[in-house]
Amino acid sequence: MTVKREREREKMKILVTGGTGLVGTAIKTIISGWTTNKDKEFIFLSSSDLDLRDGEATLALFQYHQPDVILHLAAVVGGLFKNMREKVRMLEENIMINMNVLSVAHACDVNRVISCLSTCIFPDKTSYPIDETMLHDGPPHISNDAYAYAKRMLEVQSRAYQEQYGRDYVCVIPTNIYGPADNFHLGDAHVIPALIHKCFLARNESLPFIVAGSGRPLRQFIYSEDLATLLVWMLDNYIDQKEPLILSVDPNDEVSILYIAHLIAAEFQYENRLVMDISLPDGQYKKTASNARLRSFMPSFVFTPIEEGIKKTVTWFLAHYPTCRK
Repeated sequence: MTVKREREREKMKILVTGGTGLVGTAIKTIISGWTTNKDKEFIFLSSSDLDLRDGEATLALFQYHQPDVILHLAAVVGGLFKNMREKVRMLEENIMINMNVLSVAHACDVNRVISCLSTCIFPDKTSYPIDETMLHDGPPHISNDAYAYAKRMLEVQSRAYQEQYGRDYVCVIPTNIYGPADNFHLGDAHVIPALIHKCFLARNESLPFIVAGSGRPLRQFIYSEDLATLLVWMLDNYIDQKEPLILSVDPNDEVSILYIAHLIAAEFQYENRLVMDISLPDGQYKKTASNARLRSFMPSFVFTPIEEGIKKTVTWFLAHYPTCRK
């Protein structure tokens, strides 16, 4: 049975799943400096508040908060090697989380849900740049196929709620996210935070800074506060849209993993000890995404340059090393 909200509010109440993660923390940062936009109230949920794999608990908490909008950022995530090592978990737990969030949102009469996907969901064999229409055109890369299919099904589920119930459930597809408050775990983190931690330890122990693979793969990296700014913009501006939206830097801002490794090493003044281990896999070579649709809405949006973003992330990591996720 659908639970109706008791009243219309003067403020838009936005519930953020994954509220203490990389992007949730970035949203907190940008709204902390607001002098306008006082018409929004954010509720940030973490895994300590709620296990989204538990449908009954999810229903109880959504009923309690009665949000107008859900920003669904929560997921079981990891870098290349975690995606290869824990395929069953990456598939099953993400499907459970997503199924609960959308079905419970509908039961609680939450009309808007914005869910976060990833560019790893796109087909491995495709033409470039990839756009929003190409999402289901072929299988994803084998290295992250389990996670990718779970995320694809979130888009399918969102579209089903649009078509059957008229819900404003839509997905965004950010490229590789990085920034302060990331997970810097050496084995499970994404490439930038893992390399920052690895270089830090190598420098402290006077060891080579070893980077897995050839360094040739290309990626588009988006700074977490840029992504947060775009997500908050969507609350007022991306309404009743049926298609997913790629949130990405421009395709010509794609950079190699080797370039990223050099930037990180330079921040630690450790470039002379950088070594590429070509015995380890590279993963998908490229997944260049078009941001033309985003640019049609926000043609003048200025993204944080990768060099500046890396500097800010390393600075944050050094200041928070004792307590950061690692």
